[in-house]
Amino acid sequence: MRTLCRLPRFLSSTLNITSAPCRRVSYVALIMGPPGGGKGTISKKILKDFSFTHLSTGDVLRANVRAGTEIGKEAETYMKAGSLVPDDVMVRLVLAEVENCSSAASILLDGFPRTVPQAIELDKHISVDLALNLNIPTEVIVERISNRWIHPGSSRVYAYDYNPPKIEGFDDETGEPLVQRDDDKPEAVRTRLLTYEKETAPLIAYYQAEGVLTSFSGTESDVIYPIVKAHLEKELSKVAAMRTEMQR
Repeated sequence: MRTLCRLPRFLSSTLNITSAPCRRVSYVALIMGPPGGGKGTISKKILKDFSFTHLSTGDVLRANVRAGTEIGKEAETYMKAGSLVPDDVMVRLVLAEVENCSSAASILLDGFPRTVPQAIELDKHISVDLALNLNIPTEVIVERISNRWIHPGSSRVYAYDYNPPKIEGFDDETGEPLVQRDDDKPEAVRTRLLTYEKETAPLIAYYQAEGVLTSFSGTESDVIYPIVKAHLEKELSKVAAMRTEMQR
């Protein structure tokens, strides 16, 4: 059952908060996609075309650890122990960032939540109005990532499908051999994608049940993004129209 805070933020007078208070924001979107599936590229295009505040939990976590904030220190104790940062700590990190946003801000969540328990914990404080899911075929991602080779000395990156070296297997500038990182090898990529699928499939089902999920299938970001953009324009225009109606 959807709670009042599940409504667009401008329609609710307060958020249903169970612990830490959180400033209202205008709209919350979440972008999900497999590693190597173009989520970063799509996110950059969204930020260029729309007035979203990008909230990448990985960046937020690292920034808080570097700054030595109270919550950053708490998270660091888990990281140093080799443990996952607990869901409630990650949610507090997100809420702290949201507190820094104006009430008119639209937020693009990137990297969190990753699992249903995380989504449920987040939902106690702020709710996702729109979940964008990038559905990219596994073999497309495997081919894309496994085509990537690097020059260890300079970290120059080559990709045989769009940025190949002049001589196969050798760096253009030094002539030294290129290497492939273990994480970029096909079986490692498949393992990583399988883990992502196991973690994310229930989350996709969760947001689908909430009525906020839209999936976009394809193999190229430049082809997928115009469809994503059109959908965002449609959804945000609905919000603008509802806001106008409320002000009458």
